[in-house]
Amino acid sequence: MLATIALLLAALPLCLALDNLRRFHTPATAPGTPKISVLIPARNEAENIGPAAAAILASENVDLELIVMDDGSTDATPAILAAMTDPRLRTATGQGLPAGWSGKQHACAALARLATHDLLVFVDADVRLAPDALSRMAGFIAREDLGLASGFPRQITRSWSEILLLPLIHFLLLGYLPIFQMRRSVSPGLGAGCGQLFIARAQAYHAAGGHGAIRASLHDGLTLPRAFRRAGFMTGLFDATSFATCRMYCTAGQVWEGLAKNATEGMAKPLALPVWTLILAGGAILPLILVLTSPCPAAWAALACGLVLRLILARRFGQNIVSALLHPIGIAALLTVQWAALIRAACGRPATWRGRAYPAQT
Repeated sequence: MLATIALLLAALPLCLALDNLRRFHTPATAPGTPKISVLIPARNEAENIGPAAAAILASENVDLELIVMDDGSTDATPAILAAMTDPRLRTATGQGLPAGWSGKQHACAALARLATHDLLVFVDADVRLAPDALSRMAGFIAREDLGLASGFPRQITRSWSEILLLPLIHFLLLGYLPIFQMRRSVSPGLGAGCGQLFIARAQAYHAAGGHGAIRASLHDGLTLPRAFRRAGFMTGLFDATSFATCRMYCTAGQVWEGLAKNATEGMAKPLALPVWTLILAGGAILPLILVLTSPCPAAWAALACGLVLRLILARRFGQNIVSALLHPIGIAALLTVQWAALIRAACGRPATWRGRAYPAQT
């Protein structure tokens, strides 16, 4: 019985992901020369802001302005920006963080008010865009007639914690979100995205309340698409693997802090996390336990489902194959982070990020 349950829980994400992969495309370039405002919130990004800005300013077939918000940096970020002389680049300085706002959402809201073009691209400083990236993003949002779209860059992973955990982004997205249904309904529950890379129509952005609608959030990848959908605007997803890269975190501490800071807005809710634990552990960890303790065909099939799916995703998105082979361990590590975040929130301890502390969003 346990082996059969494990097989069902492992087969479901495999089947859904195979269908989703047919619908998760790299967008084609836009006709003409779309006008785009590229907006980067930057807090202590001395290592990233120069290369990020240079990559954006090398964009092709777009009319762009680049606006960077220096959000209270204490490193060399302001000096690096001041040394850049491209007339398409403007730098703004944050005016302090009001109560009730998270740093990134406040900076993005301020950036949107400074933008002058009809298309807004919000991009993190650790993302590197190829010259055709902006044109492809503009083409996607126009062809799909969306208010907001989000792309998933290829994640650069080097340390063991990165390799183990970060490729699970694609596993969770494609294994559990029905993209075919997402494209048919504006239900907020079907909203999803990657906070590293968004493109929005300015009119839809302001009508939906923009980042002000999610001002306290630390998980804009989830909350911003849902805000647009609540306002009646369709959102979409595209594969940015071929034209965007990102090294999100560099150390185990950063991986833990980064995943835990937004956990309670996603999986780590008091009612949701026990369910997610049963689903994920039952489909990934239980098969391995059964194979080691009481092997049977169903247990082996369940283990194979997880491995096959992760290998497919690793090949498609340029992920480290080690992460696929360690799938049960990765799921166990992910659930550990989620439960730790839930316990932290229950104890009233704030999430922390870039030197700021935020009450947990429950």
